[in-house]
Amino acid sequence: MARTDLGYLNEIHTCPHCDQKMSCCEAPQVHVGDGLGWGSEILYICLNDYCSLFLNGWRNIEEKYGHHASYRYMELPDSTEGNFMMVGNADAFKGSVINPDDLKRQNQRYQQEKQAVKDLQNCVEEKNLAPVLHLILDEGADISNRKQAISLLLQVNDLSCIDPLRNHTFRDTSLEMECNKIIGLLLKKNYMKECPFCSHLIKMQASKCMHCKEDV
Repeated sequence: MARTDLGYLNEIHTCPHCDQKMSCCEAPQVHVGDGLGWGSEILYICLNDYCSLFLNGWRNIEEKYGHHASYRYMELPDSTEGNFMMVGNADAFKGSVINPDDLKRQNQRYQQEKQAVKDLQNCVEEKNLAPVLHLILDEGADISNRKQAISLLLQVNDLSCIDPLRNHTFRDTSLEMECNKIIGLLLKKNYMKECPFCSHLIKMQASKCMHCKEDV
């Protein structure tokens, strides 16, 4: 779920049947009643197991329809218009409760990815490594954006990318392999090499590392 307007997280909805605060939940993909979408990515649902609507719903549905089910009270964001959702057990929707802090972090990461992708357009001209490195190291970023960033490493030609890339744990090993390949090309392009003992960058022609003093 990627949204820029998170104002709904500050909304407080109260169930009129039990006076308890309602939970902010991810909406199901389809409306179980008519097959249509809810028109919102999130719903406010009363998940209080002692709510009178929920408690009485089991008997009412059994008597009226012959099914074992009940109701949860629901409202849409920016609205106090009530609706009922049929549920088959007490745990329905409890697994879809949204943690506001997690959602804010998720959306912040998404917005940063969008900005980094935009900044890639001028990163070579400006020799700006920041957006390139940001996308490569962001494990949540779209794979195509990360691959595009990797393809620009050699053109940006900034050796300061080496340490962050070497120290990053890639979930996708193919990206790691591609980065290692580019690092090799970067070093060759700048007539540098990595000390096999301390990993500091030294001149290609050096026979002794100026940092650890080992013979290379």
